[in-house]
Amino acid sequence: MVDTHVFLSTFHLILIFFLSLLGNASYLQLIKPASCTKSPIFKCSEVEREALLSFKDNLKDPSGRLSSWVGDDCCNWTGVGCDNITGQANVVKLDLKSPFDEENNLCLEGKISPSLLNLKHLSYLDLSLNNFSGNTIPNFLGSIESLRYLNLSFSMFAGVIPPHLGNLSRLEYLDLQTYSFVTQQVIPYPGLNLLEAKSLEWFAGFPSLRYLNLGFINLTKVPDWLDAVNMLPFLVELHLAGCGLVSLPHSISSVNFTVLSVIDLSYNNFNSSIPHWLSNVSGLSTINLASNYYIGGDIPIGLGHLTNLRILDLGGNNLIGMIPSSFSNLCNLQTLDLQTNNIIGMIPSSFSNLCNLQTLNLQYNNISGEITELVDGLSQCSNSSLEYLDLSYNYFLGGNLPSSLGGLNKLQALDLSGNQMIGTIPKSIGKLSMLVSLNLDWKSLKGVLTEAHFQNLTRLKSLQLSTELSANQTLVLDVKKDWVPPFKLADIFLRNVWIGPNFPAWLKTQNELKDLQINNAGISDTIPHGLWKCFPNVTFWSLSGNELRGQVPYFQFHPRAYHFDLSSNKLEGPLPLFPGNFSALSLDNNMFSGPIPENIGELLPNLKSLDLSSNSIIGKIPHSIGMLKELDFLWLQNNSLSGKLPPYWKDLDQLLVLDLAKNNISGNVPSSMRHLRSLEVLSLSQNNLEGELPSFFRNYRFLQSLDLRGNKFSGKLPAWIGKSQPYFLMLNLRSNLFHGDIPQQLCNLSQLRILDLAHNYFSGAIPQCLGNLCRDDIYQYDYDTQISLVAKGRDYLYDRSVYGIIYSVDLSHNNLSGEIPDSITSLLRLVSLNLSMNHLTGRIPERIGTLDQLQSLDLSMNELYGPIPESLSSLTFLSHLNLSFNNLSGKIPNGNQLQTLYDDDSSIYEGNSLLCGPPLSTKCSEDETKPRVAKENGRGIESISFYISMVAGFIVGFWGVCGTLIIRTSWRHAYFRSFDNLKDKIAVFVMVKIVRLLRKVK
Repeated sequence: MVDTHVFLSTFHLILIFFLSLLGNASYLQLIKPASCTKSPIFKCSEVEREALLSFKDNLKDPSGRLSSWVGDDCCNWTGVGCDNITGQANVVKLDLKSPFDEENNLCLEGKISPSLLNLKHLSYLDLSLNNFSGNTIPNFLGSIESLRYLNLSFSMFAGVIPPHLGNLSRLEYLDLQTYSFVTQQVIPYPGLNLLEAKSLEWFAGFPSLRYLNLGFINLTKVPDWLDAVNMLPFLVELHLAGCGLVSLPHSISSVNFTVLSVIDLSYNNFNSSIPHWLSNVSGLSTINLASNYYIGGDIPIGLGHLTNLRILDLGGNNLIGMIPSSFSNLCNLQTLDLQTNNIIGMIPSSFSNLCNLQTLNLQYNNISGEITELVDGLSQCSNSSLEYLDLSYNYFLGGNLPSSLGGLNKLQALDLSGNQMIGTIPKSIGKLSMLVSLNLDWKSLKGVLTEAHFQNLTRLKSLQLSTELSANQTLVLDVKKDWVPPFKLADIFLRNVWIGPNFPAWLKTQNELKDLQINNAGISDTIPHGLWKCFPNVTFWSLSGNELRGQVPYFQFHPRAYHFDLSSNKLEGPLPLFPGNFSALSLDNNMFSGPIPENIGELLPNLKSLDLSSNSIIGKIPHSIGMLKELDFLWLQNNSLSGKLPPYWKDLDQLLVLDLAKNNISGNVPSSMRHLRSLEVLSLSQNNLEGELPSFFRNYRFLQSLDLRGNKFSGKLPAWIGKSQPYFLMLNLRSNLFHGDIPQQLCNLSQLRILDLAHNYFSGAIPQCLGNLCRDDIYQYDYDTQISLVAKGRDYLYDRSVYGIIYSVDLSHNNLSGEIPDSITSLLRLVSLNLSMNHLTGRIPERIGTLDQLQSLDLSMNELYGPIPESLSSLTFLSHLNLSFNNLSGKIPNGNQLQTLYDDDSSIYEGNSLLCGPPLSTKCSEDETKPRVAKENGRGIESISFYISMVAGFIVGFWGVCGTLIIRTSWRHAYFRSFDNLKDKIAVFVMVKIVRLLRKVK
């Protein structure tokens, strides 16, 4: 979406530029200046010649554009036009507009000389597309009273626009647009400001102005801009794009610019609805309110009554509601752009009558229904004009692609990607002989494409076909082996389109390709040795997700090739790190082996992204990695790299992601890594690294994810970890040797979504402030780094989307003591909580049921006591529960969810002998089913009474008997004598019974 918007933004700027050129031509006819060609009749005066030479002396002319400015007759000089209005030759025109040049080599530079004041008859001055390096517009230009045309656009002026320009009472054309069309930036020099205006009251001096362009000039200090514009009764074109305007008044007392034809207010900051007074300017042919982002509300019905309207651009706003049916009245409409809004409903059926429509862009909305009626109607126009149709990313748009599509014989670009359309691509698409760009990316696209689908697509340059990945390939390209396509593509993107198992022969005919992406296409072949040579101009390579095998043949790529992706194949052999200017190289998920070349920093000096993960790479990380000064992303995880981390990291200060997980790297973290101040993701997990947590990690101010699990890091967790990293989303220190208390400062990580400190030696209490975690949800994780997370007793591998849905706290397998803090129930987004295998005491928090997103809860192997809270039964998402081996007691809460969990795993309550009730077989006594006694200092009053009675009973029983025997000797003798007599009686009784039994046996 962002790329599309940038493209359209550039398109709008180009359109503005060329419209200004067209405007020049139009107003040239109005002003009728003299020709700039040679004239054998007239000769300019000496005063004017000297004035022009003085003007030239103040300029720098690196390309020699003014080399013809020699001799006596200045009327024959380049860019100078003369007329004989007064009976002799006078300079009336000075056109020094720079020719369009991408490298800016033809621009004039320097300052504008006041000698121009001596050109008393000058009516036309064009200095556009030059480079005046941030100089201000000179005040004296307001004194050239004869000027009717003034164009200083795209010339790098800065500062405040002089109000003296308001003295040009004859002016009909004024263009000061400041955005650089050439460099695509406002001012390319640091420290320079934009052009700005502090007031527009000087507009009152332009009674004849017909064209006004102040595009990208700062007008934020002019809230009454509309009142100023309303003073221009003959204004035909108004261009105020990108001026920082905020106020768009809903009403005007009296509209004076009644002849206005073009209004361009795009790229501003309006925060209102579209004003209804626009509908009253009946002569409007162009309305451009694009890319204001905050313009909302419904589209006014009255816009549909502007029958002269040819261009309506409302894209890039926040409009809602449906497309007005009144738009069917816009019979002259040529361009309708409503992209990137929140428009709902179906495309009006009356749109099928807009036969003059050339561009229809509705992408990124919520349009629903089908397109059959629209396409059927427009294809039946006697002279269908539609050239550009973009309905992409309307997620409710469905139906089939009608065969009548072939009747849109002028169609040049068709984009229907990102919709819910189903079915096959009709063969009639092959009739679109003017088609240049085709993009069909549907989840349910299916069928077989043959030569007939491409029969007449001789002008096709961009082909994008994609469907959802499925076990059975639903979209197949089935053509003959000797098929030669009628087109010469520049871009091809095929994803999940079956064209294998061999490399298609037709592909080799596309020798004009610049962008080649064929992903998940079922190609299970070796890479042909001549493949690279077939595409000498390709700068973007992607053959990922196939089953390519064998080694990668060597080739020297195009010097401008910047992207090379062979990921997720079955390629083997040494890493194909060929010399080049690549900025992105992806060879991950293959079977490459051997070491990383020692000179990788010299082979690929321009790398920004390097992904060699999930291969069988051995050896050390080469020191020359430190030479890759442009590197932003480095993925080397899941290999067999060994040795220590390289010592040279100083020049990698742009590095954003560093992932070295799942290797055999040992030693300490080198101190030179302190220079990685831009890091946002650091993963060193599952290696053999050791030492304390480096103090320079506090310099990683933008760190979002730190994963050090599975190493031998030791020491205490420093307090600065909660102060220096405000953007933390994940902190994983699992399975290390950390000890000591968990610092309270950790609670400052309000963005934290995953906290894993399990399998360490942390002691002390769980911080009471733990509920502060996961509080905010401002920052988003934007990197394709996989995340390993232990939940529900298993190790899961997630992609980046986990940060939006998983909130996890794991403090298991430590030496934590004390009670579970009640604040933990404030973590309302918590999905997984594991506090098992510690020494926690007290009761399970009563409000545990407020964690209604909880899916996994493990409190096993602690010393928790008391009843299981009733609120636990309300956790409907809970799919993993373990409360085993505690001292829990009482009746288990009722609930279908808890019953289901017990059916799946009967050990979840094991080791709690005092628990009773279903689903256990142990029945509860009457007392155990009664309401629980209130707490007092964490223990019930009943328990306290029991212990008091037990102590009192012991004292009375023991000392009442034993004390008496110790004190009274006679009682003591009598007591033991009675025991002797009892013993004798028992002995005699036993012997008599034995003798009788023996007699019976005999």
